[in-house]
Amino acid sequence: MTEETPGFEEKPDVPSGATPDDAEPKAAPAQGAAPAGDASAELTGLTAQLDQVRTALGERTADLQRLQAEYQNYRRRVERDRITVREIAIANLLTELLPVLDDIGRAREHGELVGGFKSVAESLETVAAKMGLQQFGKEGEPFDPTIHEALMHSYAPDVTETTCVAILQPGYRIGERTIRPARVAVAEPQPGAQAVKAEGTDEAPPAGEDKDNGPEEG
Repeated sequence: MTEETPGFEEKPDVPSGATPDDAEPKAAPAQGAAPAGDASAELTGLTAQLDQVRTALGERTADLQRLQAEYQNYRRRVERDRITVREIAIANLLTELLPVLDDIGRAREHGELVGGFKSVAESLETVAAKMGLQQFGKEGEPFDPTIHEALMHSYAPDVTETTCVAILQPGYRIGERTIRPARVAVAEPQPGAQAVKAEGTDEAPPAGEDKDNGPEEG
């Protein structure tokens, strides 16, 4: 039997001419390491995916901006329609009150607007004014067929254009909307008055201008 000497380990035999490092086992190459060509292809693929994501993001952003613009236009259109409907409703209500306001105006002209009736009438006129009702039509203003309705017609020598000489019934408007034209009596210039006026302004020719010159002395 061979006795083992304590403290010493057996080493594998090393061939002659080999270095001690050759006797140590070499580490195997790491598994999973991709070659350089595979890494470049993977980077190219990721870049292409990033470009696709950017393109999709740009399209979604454009869609969102378009939807936002359409929503803003919708809100403005709804607000405009709401205001129009409100104006029409107020105009319809005030149109029904115009005969009452006419009666109040006639009572005021005849001095019958007194007592409690005066207070109620003035409160009604104040409420109508707050709702935007405006009265128009004055004597002496030029006749405008877009806001005046001529019920009477005459001629007058002291006017130079068709003029409202009497307000038979006042007109009313709400903002720029006329809900009733002013009913008026109009007067036009007297026929031939302008021609006579134009003739009266003709200047006489200077003295001696139309006279024949006498014979020249020899």
